[in-house]
Amino acid sequence: MSKKHTYDYGVIGNCAFTAHIKTDTGIDWMCWPRFDSSFIFGAMLDKKKGGEFSIKPGISKFETHQYYIENTNVLRTDITCAEGKYRITDFAPRFYQQDRYFKPLMLFRKIEPLEGYPRIKVICKPVDQYGEHQPERSLGSNHIRFLGLDSHLRLTTNISLNYLMDEQTFVLDEVKYLALTYGPPLESSLSETSESFLNKTIEYWRSWVKTASIVNFYQREAIRSALILKIHQYEDTGAIVAATTTSLPESPGSTRNWDYRYCWMRDTFYTLNAFNNIGHFEELEQYFHYILNITNIEDDRYQPLYGIAGKKELIEKEIPLDGYLGNKPVRVGNAAYTHIQNDVYGQVLVSLLPLIEDMRIIFTEKFNPTELVLRTLKMMEKTFEETDAGLWEFRNLRQHHCYTYLFHWAGASAAIKIAKRLKNEEMGKMAENLRKRASEKIEQCYVPSKKGFAQAIGTDRMDASTIQLIMMNYLNPNSDRARFHLKALEKELLASDGLFYRYKHQDDFGTPEVTFLICAFWYVEALACVGRLDEAIKIFENLLKYSNHVGLLSEDVDAKTGSQWGNFPQAYSHVGLLNAATRIAIKLDQPIFI
Repeated sequence: MSKKHTYDYGVIGNCAFTAHIKTDTGIDWMCWPRFDSSFIFGAMLDKKKGGEFSIKPGISKFETHQYYIENTNVLRTDITCAEGKYRITDFAPRFYQQDRYFKPLMLFRKIEPLEGYPRIKVICKPVDQYGEHQPERSLGSNHIRFLGLDSHLRLTTNISLNYLMDEQTFVLDEVKYLALTYGPPLESSLSETSESFLNKTIEYWRSWVKTASIVNFYQREAIRSALILKIHQYEDTGAIVAATTTSLPESPGSTRNWDYRYCWMRDTFYTLNAFNNIGHFEELEQYFHYILNITNIEDDRYQPLYGIAGKKELIEKEIPLDGYLGNKPVRVGNAAYTHIQNDVYGQVLVSLLPLIEDMRIIFTEKFNPTELVLRTLKMMEKTFEETDAGLWEFRNLRQHHCYTYLFHWAGASAAIKIAKRLKNEEMGKMAENLRKRASEKIEQCYVPSKKGFAQAIGTDRMDASTIQLIMMNYLNPNSDRARFHLKALEKELLASDGLFYRYKHQDDFGTPEVTFLICAFWYVEALACVGRLDEAIKIFENLLKYSNHVGLLSEDVDAKTGSQWGNFPQAYSHVGLLNAATRIAIKLDQPIFI
């Protein structure tokens, strides 16, 4: 059996940026000033061009232990070597002050001696323009300025600047601090500010968790998923990205290396459902404001994805980097923005429903959704007979996808309820008609010989996305049709331990080699829905072992080796875990903790 591959990173963030910190202390991925900007540290994709920010022992042999401070996004890495032991605490400041959230472009690293007198070496060499530009360094009184970037980049520290400039080892005999800032520099006391920001950030995250309605079923894992999902939201606009990385391969040599630092409309329903499940309406409302800004400028159709500030053109290009473990190409941008994916209309409508129906949210007083709902229904009607690329974004295959019509059905069903709430007869009639037509299209996907629903009209290929027929109650979960459909999917797409393939047929890049983790969590939900609760629990527990050392999930899993692949961490996978845990907890009639 091949060696199991995992992403040996913890991730920190503050809803303005994230940083991937390797177990050896190196910050191997960090983009500033936005999620979709060039990296300033990118050794994950190129060791030579990616720069470096590490705090390693002066000797080559050492052991590490990385973990989060409980119920926070503050990361610790303990380093043990022959000379002693020390701890690094990494965090991105986030807390509430002056009636708003403080989330600066600042990265703090606290270094504490724990045992002995270890000699350490600190290297800080940021880059820009995806490694093509290395800024000049200029010394200040207690800081190093990195020149030639779009804004001021400064490293403030109480470590000898000569040690840093010369990359020289030194004895760690007291607490040291490093503050890397973009834009306004840190002018106040370094040690006092670092400790104050650290304590406030820990307090913020723990308070955020306390106010979340986290189910008691595998609560620790659900909390970690909620925390990591939170820092995938770009708070300035409310957008939630699929991942904060680019070009991590779906499998080695596959060339399926995509830039996921954008906001997919297809993820809207699932992500909002996850935030709704944990009772965090603030994130839900912020995300809706982003969606409103996007949809308000579209008259013809919605794109499958947009930039985090609403940019429509996400030109895909390849850049000259070595790639993760040598996997090329490295891509920036994503051509999927040009695709036709008509499930987006239903996604928008279903996402609106909880904001309008939930009595805890005074939504209609702030915004009248009538125009948005009618416009979206008209787009659905206009494109109803089109073939599309489907949610898996086939680049050379257009079909009448079952999943697309499922979300036409679900979106129209949501619009019917919205119409009743708004007392809008025109909206209700249009939605009723579309719902009926969508149901007819879904039935055309049924394959009698398999007793299940296929990927699209006119084919018998099975597709994991049709699990949603059960989860969204198109199929009555207690019916034979639901049970037989699930068995048909299991027969063709189920791998070991409950892992699930999206599909098995050849696509634009060959035959898929790895399973898609969100599909496995959908499967867990479907099992719970049809009453196979013991199996759902067992498979949920199996899936937890595919997280890394700090509980983070990737996009894909190799069923043969258990290896993590795809962009990491994948917000969608953590959404899947949260929603599956909630579904099982409800079936078990377990309490939700607030």
